[in-house]
Amino acid sequence: MPSVPPMSQVSQAINISELRALAKRRLPRMVFDYIDGGAEDEVTLRQSVDRFADYGWQWNSLVDSSQIDTSTTVLGERIAQPFFISPTAASRLFHPRKGELAVAAAAQKAGIAYSVSTLGSQTLEDIAAVAPDVPKFVQIYVWKDRGIVREFMARAKAAGYTGCILTVDATVAGLRERDPRNGFSIPPSINVKTATQAMGRPGYLFDMFTSAPIGPANFESVDTGGRDVMAVINELFDQTMCWKDLEWFVKEWGGPFAVKGLSTAADARRAVDSGASAVWVSNHGGRQIDTSVPVIDLLPEIRAAVGAGVEIIADGGVRRGAHVLKLLARGANSVALGRAYLYGLAAGGEAGVTRALDILATDVRRGLSLLGVPKVADLDGTLLRLCRP
Repeated sequence: MPSVPPMSQVSQAINISELRALAKRRLPRMVFDYIDGGAEDEVTLRQSVDRFADYGWQWNSLVDSSQIDTSTTVLGERIAQPFFISPTAASRLFHPRKGELAVAAAAQKAGIAYSVSTLGSQTLEDIAAVAPDVPKFVQIYVWKDRGIVREFMARAKAAGYTGCILTVDATVAGLRERDPRNGFSIPPSINVKTATQAMGRPGYLFDMFTSAPIGPANFESVDTGGRDVMAVINELFDQTMCWKDLEWFVKEWGGPFAVKGLSTAADARRAVDSGASAVWVSNHGGRQIDTSVPVIDLLPEIRAAVGAGVEIIADGGVRRGAHVLKLLARGANSVALGRAYLYGLAAGGEAGVTRALDILATDVRRGLSLLGVPKVADLDGTLLRLCRP
């Protein structure tokens, strides 16, 4: 189909930006904008990427870099790279045939962890089957019905998921203005705008109509009343949750547990005091609160608050391996990827995700060699300087 970039183009992409361009060619505008867009004026979305350029490198000279170690630990599990797959909702929107299964298979090849979203479009069990040898984590939101959460956790444990991630920055959906402008919803509804856009991408349209309907695969028994995913967030998720409730989640899971979406040192410390084994500093990809502080600026104060022994995960704006390394140097133990791999997924399915991960892995290895830091675990802020406040 003409809207599908040849696999040779995907394999020859030299950076994430080129995969983004290929994804834009393949997807209808409404679907591409769902990946690409952010909240309100998209200030956070832009600054999350641009802020990396304000930090400049120094480097160690005359260091033996013949043996580079890029491995790290996330939620108690060893992974081959200092980055892993962040949970993203409804991945079959971007690759209707496989979605999350394509991403998990690529993670398996790369030897990195995979995190499944509560609102994933493939089941926990099917995802686990294609990535049996890498760590798998389950992400949860706070449903008003705790029985739903308890059952979901039990299924995840039975399927071999070893870590749990509670997202706390999405009690309501952010104002993502591209979506209503495009007439977009999850699952997609048919109207004049969406039909016109889809007709311009016949390859994607063919995949959509020849694949199973897209929806919250792990909650088929939950009555969503025909609402789209954003409405489900606003109507079925619990906006009354507080710190006492976090203790219930930690105890219910009974294993490695991360709290995702924290932005203050006080909240990070409180999460640890409530039983979390890791704090995840994130602005939700710029999709919730606009004009939020870039994550790279927050990391040192959060590290100081929780101490050296607490695991910190970071995400936000990562498009290059240098971005991964800068987040690590500022205090993170590992970095979660979102749009970077979704662009690859949309561009070429599993092969596209693999290409995205390969690009970043090569960047990281090259960067460590040039910095004179053979082990990623030894990277710290001494080689990083803020050039533009």
